Amino acid sequence: MNRVVDLIRGQEPQRRQREIVDVLVDAFSDLMAASPAAFRRKFRKMASDPFAFYRGGACLFYADVVRDEDPWADERTSRIWIQGDLHVENFGTYMDDSGVFVFDVNDFDEAHLGHFTWDIKRLAASMALLGWMKAISDEDIARLIETYVRAYVEQVRRFVESDRDHMFSLRLENTHGPVREALERARLATRVRLLDQLTVIEGYERRFRRDGGARELPAAEREEVERAFEQYLETIPASKRRPSLTYRIKDIVGRSGFGIGSAGLPAYNILVEGNTQALENDVVLSMKQGNVAAPSRVVRGKRIKEYFTDHGHRTAVSQRALQAHADPWLGHTQRGGVGFVVSELSPYELDLNWDLLTEPSEIAPVLVQLGEATAKVHCVSDFDSEQTLVDFQTEDAIVAAVDGQEERFVHDMVGFGMAYAEVTRDDHRLFVDAFRGGLIPGVESSASS
Repeated sequence: MNRVVDLIRGQEPQRRQREIVDVLVDAFSDLMAASPAAFRRKFRKMASDPFAFYRGGACLFYADVVRDEDPWADERTSRIWIQGDLHVENFGTYMDDSGVFVFDVNDFDEAHLGHFTWDIKRLAASMALLGWMKAISDEDIARLIETYVRAYVEQVRRFVESDRDHMFSLRLENTHGPVREALERARLATRVRLLDQLTVIEGYERRFRRDGGARELPAAEREEVERAFEQYLETIPASKRRPSLTYRIKDIVGRSGFGIGSAGLPAYNILVEGNTQALENDVVLSMKQGNVAAPSRVVRGKRIKEYFTDHGHRTAVSQRALQAHADPWLGHTQRGGVGFVVSELSPYELDLNWDLLTEPSEIAPVLVQLGEATAKVHCVSDFDSEQTLVDFQTEDAIVAAVDGQEERFVHDMVGFGMAYAEVTRDDHRLFVDAFRGGLIPGVESSASS
């Protein structure tokens, strides 16, 4: 059942190419106008291979998937908190608010409410793309996606049966293989090493290095950022608030947006005191402009749209709704009426290294853990989550939707992932031709800047 795939395959290539360009321009036109050079870099990264194109084109995925049939989405399962850009490279390590190392989803820029199947379908297609790039057979790719989906359903069922689901996370004591190895590597990281990379000590005090993309702020802009920081402090939950010394600003620099999905977004790094005056305890915070979440472009509902004050607010609220123990520094603010999300630039965030995973036998155990992690973000919120949009137990709703039809559900998710990955490979070629041919207005490939 892949209605949208059949619709796309039935189009003339030129029409699909225009559709791809129109979706990208509609999603990014404001940012493209503000920073054409940043988007040329983003599009060149997307042009490198089909998986990079898929990572940077979540807006196209949602423009497509919203047209697909979804028998698993009912009144409840169509409005569950989702990560929004779930692919195999959006998982990694972090230290939770109790000091425990956790392996989990690690990017919430696109988080929103939507069909729970959208996260699963997006990851399934990403696995199919990655498997194709590793020259894994279609039969093995299908089995790998099935492994992920079954692990997801089994973990959701375990949440239904347990009254301690808020305690679940993937940690050193319950992981194995590459996931456990990532957690072990995270233990070797230190805040001092991160500070030494980003800062220097002058006159017995730390300040940011003015290199590597850091931008000195004019006095007026710095004052605006400092006021935004004061507003941010009010959004930290009371139970996670530290002594006032912790939040004393020591330095601020401007940064450009980072990552393939953050091109053109203004951002700041803020150096604060930390929990003592010892220089080794200083903390680096990221204050980044919130982006329009890709799922929000297709999700309908006045209550949802009016719930968020801005995209910084939406990102922070969504992350607390998706993480069992969210970053204690997580909050949001506004600068010039535009929403920003604030979080720690943590030394303990390490991605899973997929380059070392080549054989299906090595990948399958990892996908079991990714399935469990996906179930966790759908079903377990932070204790301080402020959201009121989902007023039911999501695990109960998901189990009710698939109960007695698990084989059909697995078949549907595998079928979509395999078919949409094939569409994406064709779309990538059309995108590259459009970019090279100057068909994307505002970011012509031959620009000299």
